[in-house]
Amino acid sequence: MLGLTLLRALRTQRPPRLVGTAPVRRVPLSGSCGLSPPCWTGPVRTLRLSTAFCAGHNKWSKVKHIKGPKDEARGKIIAKFGMMIRIAVKEGGSNPELNINLANLVEQCRSKNIPKASIDAAIKNAEKAKPASQHTFEARGPGGCALLIETLTDNNTRTHQEIKRLLTKNRGTLSDGARHNFTRMGVVMAPAENVSAEKALEMAIEAGAEDVQETEEEEEKLQLKFVCAVSDLNKVRGSLEGLGLHITSAGLEFVTRNHSCLDQEQMEAASSLIEALTDLPDVVRVWDNIQADS
Repeated sequence: MLGLTLLRALRTQRPPRLVGTAPVRRVPLSGSCGLSPPCWTGPVRTLRLSTAFCAGHNKWSKVKHIKGPKDEARGKIIAKFGMMIRIAVKEGGSNPELNINLANLVEQCRSKNIPKASIDAAIKNAEKAKPASQHTFEARGPGGCALLIETLTDNNTRTHQEIKRLLTKNRGTLSDGARHNFTRMGVVMAPAENVSAEKALEMAIEAGAEDVQETEEEEEKLQLKFVCAVSDLNKVRGSLEGLGLHITSAGLEFVTRNHSCLDQEQMEAASSLIEALTDLPDVVRVWDNIQADS
């Protein structure tokens, strides 16, 4: 009886269990613990893994794959416009009111939602930039397509070697005479929404443009491309604005005279080549005469 009474008294002196926790567990450890008796752990808390707790990780995984490439592409667009602004400033000065080409580039930057601070910085940097030379390389790509590669560089030898390397790697080659497939023309761009083909043609004739085409920009939005003589660029632009069109850009471009029809495999190879050339820091723009084989 004495032993039973003593046992009950000892049980009543045990510390109360914490509410909401699991019972204390005894975990035997190896001899590396440094203690001969078994080591004790405190109260154990159960961990839960659910979709609610993983949402932050999944969201970031999605964002980094979507936002990252878009930010990178936008950064490249801003860099290319910076190079074109540098060329325009070199040719006609830093005042957009006195430099039509620069004024058109500034407007294009605004249509791409490039911040005004970035545009102003590009113009100031162009004034202070060290001397650089412009050069246009003529080349042939997969399927015999013609390419004009416009560059701005302070090292012609380096740029020439880089372009030649990419052409060789992607089934292309430098080729004199490719320029004959293009003509320097004035180009005015405007949204194609709510404008039929017949109406666009009437507007082109009334404004004095030589041609009008429907094209697709980077954001996959349809645009009307009015082509005119270089000397008529400002007149055509003004006339189109008077007809109620919202002009998104106006400037000088190399317009294709003779197209090269490529099959699917050649189109993919040419696309890879043009993308690789465009990614070169010294390359401003790449013009091509590619037409999909119907």
